[in-house]
Amino acid sequence: MFQGPSSIVLDAKGRLSMPTRHRDALRECCGSQLTLTRHPEGCLLLFPRPEWEKFRERVAALPMSAQWWKRIYLGHAVDVEMDGAGRVLIAPELREAAGISREAILLGMLSHLELWDRATYRAKEAQSMQAPMPDALADICL
Repeated sequence: MFQGPSSIVLDAKGRLSMPTRHRDALRECCGSQLTLTRHPEGCLLLFPRPEWEKFRERVAALPMSAQWWKRIYLGHAVDVEMDGAGRVLIAPELREAAGISREAILLGMLSHLELWDRATYRAKEAQSMQAPMPDALADICL
């Protein structure tokens, strides 16, 4: 459903303006009802509510040995709604957790979106490009 990067600038209130190509899809699939949460790699995950509910059930079913991961994903989840202008308010606690101040990258990841601080994303992407390609990719890359 969601793919591609978008450069985003959060406004003074910490809102992101959803790119038009995602806005209509979000209104159609979930009535603008979204859930944001932390990801341990340093970004935020933005789910349409039906996709969040599937993800939440998978996380909730994890064993006790994954309790801290449950806390990261479930304990930081915030339900939000895209407003009429297509903006989404990012809670200050989540912005701080992901190190997002103003300039960000929004990545479409099929069923959900990732929101990254722009500088952090670029640094992690460059680092990844310098590493050897994982064996798991060998069969799908040209």
